[in-house]
Amino acid sequence: MTIQQLRYIVALDEHRHFAKAAEECMVTQPGLTIQLKNLEDEIGMKIFDRSKVPLKPTGAGEEIISRARKVLREADAIRDFVVNKKNDLEGTVTIGVISTLSPYLMPLFIKAMALVAPNMHFIIKEMNTGQLMHDVESGIIDIALMATPTGNGNLKEYPVFYEPFVAYLYPGHPMAQQPFYKMQLQDRPELLFLQSEYCYNAQLLDICNITEHGKVWDKFSYDISSIETLKNLVRAGLGFAIVPQLAVVNEADKSLFKPFADPVPVREISLVVADTFSRKLLLEKMSECIYSCLPDDLKKHTAYKKIRWNDSPYFIKAVSSLKG
Repeated sequence: MTIQQLRYIVALDEHRHFAKAAEECMVTQPGLTIQLKNLEDEIGMKIFDRSKVPLKPTGAGEEIISRARKVLREADAIRDFVVNKKNDLEGTVTIGVISTLSPYLMPLFIKAMALVAPNMHFIIKEMNTGQLMHDVESGIIDIALMATPTGNGNLKEYPVFYEPFVAYLYPGHPMAQQPFYKMQLQDRPELLFLQSEYCYNAQLLDICNITEHGKVWDKFSYDISSIETLKNLVRAGLGFAIVPQLAVVNEADKSLFKPFADPVPVREISLVVADTFSRKLLLEKMSECIYSCLPDDLKKHTAYKKIRWNDSPYFIKAVSSLKG
């Protein structure tokens, strides 16, 4: 016995005519007839007396149809509940954000989203890419805002925008007076990286067309996860960095960073959820809010090269070493 079969017998009771009931149910008349026969065979009794014109329920059929109506009302109520639940903007949602994006975008997003969904409570967690992927897949967090593609078939990705990378140069760098930055051979050993941000580091290696990063100075090593610290190292003349554009939007000294010439390297920023996540309206509103917060030049379409990270040999090696 199925919900659809119950809909068929209710429609037959209302129309007392096979062709009209089939039309209402958007099924062929033979198809409806077969389903009615299957149901009657299953329960072992007739629901309709086919010898009557117009069609008429049997005595037992009237009771079955009455109960079917109650079942269908409950089924429709469940459906309506699910639809409303998917489309509501209430409750608590946990959002994980990559640390190279969170400080620059989250303050703007929180203010914008509070106006759109005043009855929602957002828990924001800043973490690295590997932890984000694990926590979304395991249900610890609901939504991740991160660089994609992840290459994980258990996750769904909804791209929001493309963020260009820019070169952050120390004072006196040979390219400091040029309108655009172009990677110099002598720059490669001086490129600064973030500890444990394997996604970000893999992107930088791709941009620079190198496979491993080296050490800038022999007398120190650094274990940092902040782009702001990275920028301070550059200002001190300890190397140079390639950073996402949002990290320099509020820079007072515009001479410290240079855009790349076309095709501009960019990273794809997406909302990422588990494949069971169903709150599509929430994702839509979050995407709209994030996009509305972006500077105008990030909304422009230009020639770009999307930088991947999940298939980088460096990323695979780094993550494998952690698992080992």
